[in-house]
Amino acid sequence: MQWTRRSRGCLHLFVLGGAPLTSDVSVQVQSMDAGEQKAVSDIEQYGCHVIHVMEEGELPPFAYSVGIEKTSKAAELVVIGLKRPLAHSIINEYNRRVRGSERFEAGQLVSGFLEGFDCQLRPVHPSHYREYFGYDLWFYKGAGFRMLQLVYPTVEGIWPWDMAASEWFRARQPILDVPATENER
Repeated sequence: MQWTRRSRGCLHLFVLGGAPLTSDVSVQVQSMDAGEQKAVSDIEQYGCHVIHVMEEGELPPFAYSVGIEKTSKAAELVVIGLKRPLAHSIINEYNRRVRGSERFEAGQLVSGFLEGFDCQLRPVHPSHYREYFGYDLWFYKGAGFRMLQLVYPTVEGIWPWDMAASEWFRARQPILDVPATENER
């Protein structure tokens, strides 16, 4: 697997709960390393695998799903800037809900992911895929998957795009719905 700067330092996490899959996850197990085998096993058993990328210098940590689009026909999910247990819990909840046939759309305000706060789902522009989603690129054999970003406000209700948002908060939760070159300015 080819790693980008943001793909290094991955911590592989499994998803809790859910019934085993009956659909085929067509990846050749013989040629996979242990991390890839774990990902495929989790996808077959739970409907997804969760990757956590640790904080790296000034770059925030993030977690993302692998396999949800294959198993539930719903977009994958990324959460940026939260600690591992909380980010993992959010992705588990998303997976549980889409496996139960709930559907989410870009731009939608959603509840039930962060207690006491509505969050917003934003589409991730494909120009970010290589930098952030190495395991999805491997699993889907390219960029043929959709990714949503769950964006959360501050405890004061300020969103990262609000004028009142601090530079720290904006850097902690970069919004990936614009092309990478525009987002890096």
